[in-house]
Amino acid sequence: MNGDLPDPSASRVVLIGGSEYRSLVPLPPVSSNLQSLCTTLQDPTICGIPEANCTVVKDPQLPSEFLDPVANAAATARDTLLVYYSGHGLRDTDDPDLYMALRDSQEGRGYTAVAYNHLRSVVRMSPARRRIVILDCCFSGRAARAMSADVQNLAAQAKVEGTYVLAASPGDRPALAPEGEVYTTFTGELLDLLRGGIPDGPELIDLETIYRTLEGRLRAKNKPLPQRTFENQAGLLPIARNRACAPARGVGGPVLDLQVTSAITTTGLRLARRLRAVGRTRDALPVLRLILGQPGTTEGGDDILVRLELADILTELDHGREAIEVLETAFVAVHNRAGPEVLTVCRRLAALLREMGSHAEACDVLEHALKLSFPAEAPLPPPTAGGLT
Repeated sequence: MNGDLPDPSASRVVLIGGSEYRSLVPLPPVSSNLQSLCTTLQDPTICGIPEANCTVVKDPQLPSEFLDPVANAAATARDTLLVYYSGHGLRDTDDPDLYMALRDSQEGRGYTAVAYNHLRSVVRMSPARRRIVILDCCFSGRAARAMSADVQNLAAQAKVEGTYVLAASPGDRPALAPEGEVYTTFTGELLDLLRGGIPDGPELIDLETIYRTLEGRLRAKNKPLPQRTFENQAGLLPIARNRACAPARGVGGPVLDLQVTSAITTTGLRLARRLRAVGRTRDALPVLRLILGQPGTTEGGDDILVRLELADILTELDHGREAIEVLETAFVAVHNRAGPEVLTVCRRLAALLREMGSHAEACDVLEHALKLSFPAEAPLPPPTAGGLT
């Protein structure tokens, strides 16, 4: 078996999720699942899937809206096909098969949802050498937002020949989407693993390593354990880079590394700005993400400028929530510093939060910016001669 990473240009990703329903309990974390997983898989330090090869299907209403993007991706993928579903998992009253909910699906009525058998058939037809199905699906009507299926092993039921299937939990246990959490329990752990890597793990991570690591972390937290099934050693193919693996240090040492990092940051920022200037805004996104993902990058100076540029582009492309995430990361790292760039971060973050309806958080950020501008120990500026008398 070839032990290299997937070829991004020959790979396709389809991320499907339902967060809003007419009859079922809404699942707000699913929306965050889709957005963050898409961003993470596009990160060149993790998988590097091009934006054009990553399709997000949010709150599908018709079976065709659910399955057509998968069929298109399956037909064109030559290296890796990854299909992810997060949302309500349903059962028909007379049918043990798994059904994936649509916006208008109803409990106990499988004909209002998408049968997993249909998804399995589409995936089986793909010529891709890596075929991956990840299921983070749920039942409604439980206080803990339970996500489960009442068969012995959901992964075994979802099995596709020659494909690696990873399910959020065994059939007799719920996978959780707790109230107030940003992500569902399973996908949150998956994102942490991909973003943070596996300390002391291999340089390239395969699916079996991901499964075993997730199982260990969820077991330690007394959460439902994931299940998987695969054939033809599909789980042993590398799928992502391990971000916890520090690169070997060159003979130049930390000073040279810092100089190289600074040069890459400056050059990349100039390239991104030039791409924007000639109307190629989308092409600037991977450049900026690559800068922020390089080893040795620290928050401050040019890094703040990169995050401001990236947030501007994301806002321009109507990715407001991701822009907020970018600015929040910069804000957390530099909130105790002072300087015009930090104040700019505060102002732009507050403006985006206000646009998204988070007025209290926007006020907190602006209050912090005010404290940076006028520290408590600093005297207030004296009134001018033309002031009130």
